[in-house]
Amino acid sequence: MSLYTMGDKNACHRTKKIMLVFPPDWFPSEPYLSLPSLTAVLRSAGHLVVQKDVNLEMYDWFFSSNGLQLIFEKAPKQLERLKNKSALLGLDDNDRSIKQALTGCTKARIKELSQHAEEAKKIVTSPDFFDVKKLEWAINIFHEVTSFISLVYAPAIIRLPPMETTLPYNTFISSELLKAIKDAQVNVYRDVYKQILQPSIHAENPDIIGISIVLKQQLISSLTFCSLIKEDFPHIHITIGGNTITRLRDILPEKPDLFAVFDSAIVFEGETALLKLVETLGTTRNLATVPNVIFRDASGIHTSPLIMAEDVTRLLVPDFDGLPLEKYFVPELILPYVATRGCYWGRCKFCDHGEGYTAGYRAKKISQIINDIHYLQNKYHTHNFHFPDESYPPALFKKLSYALIKNNMNIAWMTHLRFENSLTNEEIWETAANAGCKYLHLGFESGSERILKRMDKSTTTNIMRKMLKISSNAGIWNHVMGFFGFPGESYEDAQQTIQFLEENKEFVHSIGFGTFDLCKYAPVTKENNTFGVTYYKNPEWDLALNYYYTVDEGLGIEDSEKLLEAFEKNHYEGWDLRIFIREYVFLYVAHYGTNRLYSLLCNSQNRNIPDFL
Repeated sequence: MSLYTMGDKNACHRTKKIMLVFPPDWFPSEPYLSLPSLTAVLRSAGHLVVQKDVNLEMYDWFFSSNGLQLIFEKAPKQLERLKNKSALLGLDDNDRSIKQALTGCTKARIKELSQHAEEAKKIVTSPDFFDVKKLEWAINIFHEVTSFISLVYAPAIIRLPPMETTLPYNTFISSELLKAIKDAQVNVYRDVYKQILQPSIHAENPDIIGISIVLKQQLISSLTFCSLIKEDFPHIHITIGGNTITRLRDILPEKPDLFAVFDSAIVFEGETALLKLVETLGTTRNLATVPNVIFRDASGIHTSPLIMAEDVTRLLVPDFDGLPLEKYFVPELILPYVATRGCYWGRCKFCDHGEGYTAGYRAKKISQIINDIHYLQNKYHTHNFHFPDESYPPALFKKLSYALIKNNMNIAWMTHLRFENSLTNEEIWETAANAGCKYLHLGFESGSERILKRMDKSTTTNIMRKMLKISSNAGIWNHVMGFFGFPGESYEDAQQTIQFLEENKEFVHSIGFGTFDLCKYAPVTKENNTFGVTYYKNPEWDLALNYYYTVDEGLGIEDSEKLLEAFEKNHYEGWDLRIFIREYVFLYVAHYGTNRLYSLLCNSQNRNIPDFL
């Protein structure tokens, strides 16, 4: 019998109700996997679970007549604020533009915007999605709506897509987070709580609420929810978890003011830890017996001495029941599924993804993977899957492709890969394409052989070139990710990166580029002297997960940012897409059956199409 169905004989066996919350901001194109994974474990142990994707429900509310009308009613308060500010300090150009724009937002304009928003949602959730002109119109409407919402909550900026919602508070300073929670003017999430989360808590009356925090950008929304729940429902135990919380595990016990808005935090992997927490609460057992938990009681904040990792072969298939799957902003449901934990390579010097785990790389058996996918496919009537593993191992990737064909699965899928010499065989990619592989996220990082070695990528530009060409010829979309400014990188190294991409633009269909971040737990940070890096810990930036740094030689922070800015202005125009959302491109490739989607190019309206398209 499974660990999860057996439970703990010493724990309280009273059935409990748990509400699991996924907070803003995230693009609402597919469910995030943390809630369904935790739900499967809790339900198998006999507990009641309410899955609440507040992020999805927030955007559904934003793009509705009811939501926009309620937000419009807040406009007079913003105008009053600007009036008072003008009398005291005067208004700057930005304030004046906000005031002018709000003054022009009449009831008729809001009614028109509401109608357009509703129509835009219909487009992204219907076959009209595959008409690129209609889809582009819908995305532009989302921009218009969130621009209006930004006026009401200014100086906050709410924007979708891309995910660029920002409040005028630093998420890496705990004192500013606490201020943000209370700021009724800019904190849009206070109203999201009142409209979406608070009524649900009243209706469901859960014993425990768990909030999954993946990105540091979700800290403000999550802690706002925690604070307001504590005010309205002080009897409910609030636990938080997720990747960001794991990275803050050394800081949280030292922040009693921050910890006061929730009761416990689960770090590292959460399935067993959350189940044991649920079954320990309400008993006489000490929470220190629960693994992976930091908790608060009358005597202070404590960290459990017990740490554990999951046996992935015993994990249950994710349970998506209860999520409003029909509301995600896609015409066809996409479900995530992970077959591995950790990264099989785990040596890249810039990467701290392994910090989310206490054990190394682990994988499910191929038979279990196929059975799980088949179950999800039949239960939720979808053939679209996202495999967001850290990096899909080559051997397992090959097994997956063969097994999907052998079992006649007929699915479309996308995943994340490293460039590997073992993946440069044409037969591999013909098989993968026949198995439904449509879209790849590829960790390119750099086109300089010297920097690739310095990063310990264990690949070459020749391997990259072969793999890009073969996979592209098989009809698979290649999205290439990289960055400028790895410590020691010279301007010449960066130019080699740009040159490689330009020379292989026929096989590189889209790019995602940025600048190097010195992550708190990355190997390059731990070995900073070896890499000629000096970093600075500002004591006021107590929640910082990245550090400011200087380098002994090569591109510094400002150099890299200038280089990126120039690259974005001057790169190959075929990488500028009308539709740039990952899941949307994936669905287009799956729908049209090709990666030669010239209609997605920004220049397609002028038919200035490259010869190879």
